Amino acid sequence: MTIIAVQQRPVSTITKYALNAPRYTSYPTALKFEPLQDDILPQALAVSKAPAVSLYVHIPFCKTLCYYCGCNKMVTRHNEKADEYLDYIEKEILSKRYLTDGRRAVSLHLGGGSPSFLSETQHTYLMYLLKKHFTFEAGAELSIELDPRNIDKRYLQNLKCLGYTRISFGLQDTDYNVQKTINRVQSTSHIADLVFEARSLGFDSVNLDLIYGLPNQSIETFSSTIAATKAMMPDRISLFSYAHLPERFAAQRKFAEETLPSSEEKAALYKLAVNSFTNIGYEMIGLDHFALSKDSLAIAKNKGELHRNFQGYTLRGDTDLIGFGVSAISTVGNAFAQNAKELKEYYHRLDNHLPNAKVGLSLSVDDLIRRDVISSLMCNLAVDKQAIADKHHIIFDEYFASALNNLEELKEDGLIETTSRYIRVPESARIYIRAICARFDAYLNASEILSSYSKAI
Repeated sequence: MTIIAVQQRPVSTITKYALNAPRYTSYPTALKFEPLQDDILPQALAVSKAPAVSLYVHIPFCKTLCYYCGCNKMVTRHNEKADEYLDYIEKEILSKRYLTDGRRAVSLHLGGGSPSFLSETQHTYLMYLLKKHFTFEAGAELSIELDPRNIDKRYLQNLKCLGYTRISFGLQDTDYNVQKTINRVQSTSHIADLVFEARSLGFDSVNLDLIYGLPNQSIETFSSTIAATKAMMPDRISLFSYAHLPERFAAQRKFAEETLPSSEEKAALYKLAVNSFTNIGYEMIGLDHFALSKDSLAIAKNKGELHRNFQGYTLRGDTDLIGFGVSAISTVGNAFAQNAKELKEYYHRLDNHLPNAKVGLSLSVDDLIRRDVISSLMCNLAVDKQAIADKHHIIFDEYFASALNNLEELKEDGLIETTSRYIRVPESARIYIRAICARFDAYLNASEILSSYSKAI
């Protein structure tokens, strides 16, 4: 049983480490991507050792604007826009066939925006395109993010028939006042009906997304959200920290900052959720995910086989990730490449046979070493220094002398434990993991402006 005793730490400790830091879905982070003149993926493919690929398709459209959202999206009620978009998705697939030739797809993920913006007919067409151009491995995981406000039971039945195995519903918060403030009013009973229908249809895994740190959220209101989540008993739960960056996302200026919980209050909300879910049998995965013990994510975590990419925690670390759609990111070999974020530019590049990716990065040897360290911390709350040293042919304590020196303060505050071979983060310090990882981030230590990122707590 996992108990996160955040309240036992001095308030000053929470305040001390509630600094801006990346979420570390990648290292280096997407904010370090640089403008590209040429397509860097062919060269990256030449050094890739991945035997398979994972596919990501970004659907940018949403019918309404959620004020908290920091995703790349386009708000419209014109469903026909998706028809044109899917035609361009096929153009991009054809332009990237060289990345997948001879390799099977082991997973597919649809994110957004809102993939549930697509009609049943559009979903059927998209799946036709994907299966026309890719060979999926038997038992491949096909997952999709859904806005429950836009779907019904029939919609779920269609997704099941198309082969989706895992679905995720955006629950976020059940309190009406919070929902109204973030412009996302939705029925909890409707979501519960969808969860139970998904279970009866036989989806392998059903996930609910929650967000803590939203405006007007409190221990009392969030307790109701947690209770509703427990009543639905999904296979997985994602517990995301609200990232307040109003200078980057204009909609976040629609509510006053004084309505947001403080760092201490956010930590209390996090602790409440963690204790509530782990007390009824959920295992904690990394920083912000939970899974029932029989779920494949929990099994992978217990075997030390958990990995992390731009979609969060994943079972497969031996794949190249190929992204399709506006703003989608591909990870191939030692390179990241991100498509244009604006729809018009995305279309223009495909129409004129220009590289899909507008920005990206070829990783240096140092990037690869630090990526492994940070990924291990995010997935396992520990680093095996000898394993890193053996893989990259370094002397760990010498290579990371500066970072290890910076860990002394964390050690004194009880946030890490060290031995001659391991760096470990105790369960009670899990909430500080982003701040801990930042000590190994060469870009932050050198020059990064921390205000570009959200607060770590």
